[in-house]
Amino acid sequence: MPRLRYETTVEAPIDEVFAWHERSGAVQRLLPPWEPIRVTSTESTRSAAAAPPDGKIPSPLAVGSCVEFELAVPGHLLELGLKKLGLPRWVAEHTYYDPPHEFRDTTRKGPFRSWKHRHRFEATAGGTTVIDEVDFQLPLGRLGALAADTSQTRLTRMFAYRHRQLADDLAAHARAAARGAGKLRVVIAGSSGLIGSALSAFLRTGGHDVLTLVRRPARTAEEVYWNPEYGVLDPTALIGVDAVINLAGAPLLGRWSKNHKLAVLTSRIYSTTLLSQTLAALAAENAGGPTVLINGSAIGYYGPDAGSRLLTEDSAAGVGFLAEVVQEWEKATEAAQAAGLRVVHVRTGVVQSPSGGALRAQLPLFLAGAGGRLGSGEQWLSWIGLDDIVGVFHHALTTPTLHGAINAVAPEPVTTGEYAATLARVLGRPALLPIPAFGLTLVLGSQAAHEMLLTSQRVVPQRALESDYIFRNTTLDSALRHVLGRS
Repeated sequence: MPRLRYETTVEAPIDEVFAWHERSGAVQRLLPPWEPIRVTSTESTRSAAAAPPDGKIPSPLAVGSCVEFELAVPGHLLELGLKKLGLPRWVAEHTYYDPPHEFRDTTRKGPFRSWKHRHRFEATAGGTTVIDEVDFQLPLGRLGALAADTSQTRLTRMFAYRHRQLADDLAAHARAAARGAGKLRVVIAGSSGLIGSALSAFLRTGGHDVLTLVRRPARTAEEVYWNPEYGVLDPTALIGVDAVINLAGAPLLGRWSKNHKLAVLTSRIYSTTLLSQTLAALAAENAGGPTVLINGSAIGYYGPDAGSRLLTEDSAAGVGFLAEVVQEWEKATEAAQAAGLRVVHVRTGVVQSPSGGALRAQLPLFLAGAGGRLGSGEQWLSWIGLDDIVGVFHHALTTPTLHGAINAVAPEPVTTGEYAATLARVLGRPALLPIPAFGLTLVLGSQAAHEMLLTSQRVVPQRALESDYIFRNTTLDSALRHVLGRS
């Protein structure tokens, strides 16, 4: 039976490292974004005899607890009804629990014929040595044995990603604690999106309480119902909350029909206005509501035609549909600002993750060797890794001196030609087939193509750097290698 061992040392005490693994959100933070799987449930199935006598909530790693994963299927396949056929599932059950030194899990159902995973933690002078040991056996007998080497390579990539995520998350939480940030109770609107889901998981691994706003009846104590279009939000649900993070808004991608553009604008204005006015009312009543609003925004604020000019948070607003949307979006927080809340506008760049956004859309072409630059290749692209956009939101949340706009982009923007060449190099593919501007215009329409894909914005994160935010990935090459498992 093949065995894989992966070991690193992280600069954190063993109790803290083990506690990170026990918190809600840890499993999601450890899932490699290039793997087509997602967490569907974490359930405790242990007997009453296994529960601690003090009545505390049992650890999700305790013996008998399970984690269930599901194959993630692209949306167009779901529309064909593949979901109804039943997606492949992987159920892992925890079989040994010795905090803070070790826990183990084994596969009860899934792609492996056998899977036994031992997670060990050893205190060292430099922090904690984290050791993953996996004994596994693939199905299909000899054919499975022949594929073992490939599987070991794939698992090594996975554990390299997991160990770096652990170390970087722990370091980010430690820096926040050093700034005096304690445990927070945070409400997130738009928690199901690419950024929101990653941010929710990250905050939970830091020990923070996270409530999510949902547009269906609440199913758990961590959910709060709201309906921005009709102005529905119970203010009492926000009492005792420290901060609100607003990421709600209709997706930009698609042809910009009149209805689509209206949805892009109103979904942001309605949600932000409702939150801002609700927070202002709570502040006026001194009701113990949130004192911080971290509001989503975008570098579309600067307009699509900035050329090679460096853009900071002090740069003037541009023109165009997106520039107008962002200006109205930020203006919708005025009630909260007037009531004395600390308000931060996180102007997000082009987020890099194979789980969503521009990178996910381009990957199939590049993997097939049919990728290339967009348009002339001379436009400037201001990008940011998914973990760094999460980090900037966390930094804004836990840095009391930050207010107003903050550019959430990496320190080194690239041209679209450089972007295509870098992605191709990371994937080991050519980048010989440019996509001309007229082709993008045919697919998206002239305005959407111009403002989303052919735009040129050379944005720098001046306020993030001035407030000592430490980027996980400063270069595009390192960011892509991390999220694509090509280190």
